[in-house]
Amino acid sequence: MDVLYFAWVRERIGLPREVIETTAATVADLVAELRAREERYAVAFEDLSALRVALDQELADFDAPLAGVREVAFFPPMTGG
Repeated sequence: MDVLYFAWVRERIGLPREVIETTAATVADLVAELRAREERYAVAFEDLSALRVALDQELADFDAPLAGVREVAFFPPMTGG
């Protein structure tokens, strides 16, 4: 699956996107797998309340299932201005 990182998430991880193989059942499980990879992932995902996630370009919750999902995107909440 493609995993995309935007804004400060991308800066902390150091990648705009990557292709990963996962056995994660939910977004939260995927985040746990990513956190366990390296410190940079742990830092990027330390406060999930500061993040939003989209599955195949549709906003989702962290308890959403990943079955059939091709793309996961992580980004900070958007603000107007």
